[in-house]
Amino acid sequence: MARIPQNFIDDLLARTDIVQLIDGRVSLKRQGSEYAACCPFHDEKSPSFTVSPTKQFYHCFGCGAHGTAISFLMEYDRLEFRDAVEELARMAGVEIPQDAADSGPRIDPKIWEALNTAQGIFAHSLRGSDKAIDYLKSRGLDGRTAKRFGIGYAPAAWQTVVDAIADTRIAVQAGLAIRKDDGRAYDRFRDRVTFPIRDLRGRVIGFGGRAFGDEKPKYLNSPETPVFHKGTQLYGLYEARQASKELPHLLVVEGYMDVVALSQFGIHCAVATLGTATTTDHINLMFRSTSRIVLCFDGDRAGREAGWRAVERALPAMRDGREIRLLFLPDGEDPDTLVRKEGADAFNARVAGAEPLSSFLLNRLTEQVDLSSVDGRARLVALAKPHLEALAPGAFRKGLEQQVSEIVGFDIHDMTSAPPMRPPLPPPPEPQSVDEHEPPTLSPKVRRAARALLEQPGLAAELPSIPRLADAPDQQFLEQLIHAFAAKPSLTAAQYLERLRGEPDEATLEDVLNGDAVPAGFDPKADFQEALGLITQDNARRRIQELSALSGTRELTQAERDELRAAYQR
Repeated sequence: MARIPQNFIDDLLARTDIVQLIDGRVSLKRQGSEYAACCPFHDEKSPSFTVSPTKQFYHCFGCGAHGTAISFLMEYDRLEFRDAVEELARMAGVEIPQDAADSGPRIDPKIWEALNTAQGIFAHSLRGSDKAIDYLKSRGLDGRTAKRFGIGYAPAAWQTVVDAIADTRIAVQAGLAIRKDDGRAYDRFRDRVTFPIRDLRGRVIGFGGRAFGDEKPKYLNSPETPVFHKGTQLYGLYEARQASKELPHLLVVEGYMDVVALSQFGIHCAVATLGTATTTDHINLMFRSTSRIVLCFDGDRAGREAGWRAVERALPAMRDGREIRLLFLPDGEDPDTLVRKEGADAFNARVAGAEPLSSFLLNRLTEQVDLSSVDGRARLVALAKPHLEALAPGAFRKGLEQQVSEIVGFDIHDMTSAPPMRPPLPPPPEPQSVDEHEPPTLSPKVRRAARALLEQPGLAAELPSIPRLADAPDQQFLEQLIHAFAAKPSLTAAQYLERLRGEPDEATLEDVLNGDAVPAGFDPKADFQEALGLITQDNARRRIQELSALSGTRELTQAERDELRAAYQR
């Protein structure tokens, strides 16, 4: 999918008043220069949720929720990024540029119409099919749950859906029909109980069909279509998100009936993959709705092997604050049978006691080595290394590395002798982290300058010239911020944040925006100029130290002598 042009997003946010947007969903009250309310994303009695009309940004000091108008729609209305942009565009009365459409063939609207037509036929046919109703009753399913999930029945006739759609080409593209060699088509789903598969906006994108007896295949899914991609979508995710605004976790099970049965017992957090193993895309999709995922498997050897493969795919998606656990069921049981046998409370207790991913991973690795020998412990480090490297830097990865170190009895990072170190140069006034994988930690002066500039972006355009700051990551962040606001003084903090969406500096900017509210009487211009002046002075002192140290090892070049002279004059 092509990227939506940044200038369109900038313009869309300029047309959107975040205060008006949020006030339409959450009642806001004026509080000084900002607006406040009880946070819609967690339970609280006193307001800690604030909205800034200047920054066009919201932040909750209680749970940490924050973002732009786009972020709010993604979180509150549970939309994907593109869907949130489309909703804002609809509210603003503008259209997303055509060059932001799919990079492949554009989706024909008739495909959506065909899928809705098929769903209408299947839902209506269920009411007139004693066979289908008796089957659902035999599986212990009640009518209310069947209606909630839109369960239907595909008639046994060969062309019920094809005749209703009329356009054979569209029926085939939607995955509802199969074309024969002679050009004619027939219904893909016949004489089966149907389960509509919905995207996160509730649109039907495909179907699953369950045979009544021993017909093969027992479950038949829609093929890959312009709107249905089984490796990136999950059955029941839309229904789970509709059932709860704040999902404590998502439970990944195997089949449609597992999802439906658990829902009937009040467990509305189950989803199922669509005939595939759990993929990294599935994991990332679920983490947009919850911070905790429980993967459910059979308790036999095959189930544990499937669990291991799922863990390998999940590792790249793990981040601090995310949690994955594995639940292995008793032999011969699946969620559908087990919840009916022991009830919802007992089943939920099993879910709560599921094994953490870290424990499962380490147990699996240690089973393969002899920890009583040096060779075995070294082998464990070798086995663990690719899995640790698949993780993003952070507390979770460091914790796993520490656990492996404790198991083998030595620091796994201390594998070789360190080379002799040269005498260090005099340190700069404010040493910075240079880990390229982590967002820069802002020094107090840089943070102060950035905060003032975000309060009044037009200050950048008032500078006589944009200063050339040091190469330290935090100063480069500030310099880019100044460049952006100098180039477009009307740019808001929210617009710049959307420009950084998905970039390493996004977290840094959010950290500044999430800081304490500015005090009464705060003067952004004075604060910005003072902080920028102090940064420039510190850089000059540091450069003097560096050049002075260098002069003790060799003769300075003419350019270096000129730079040293200029630094002394600042």
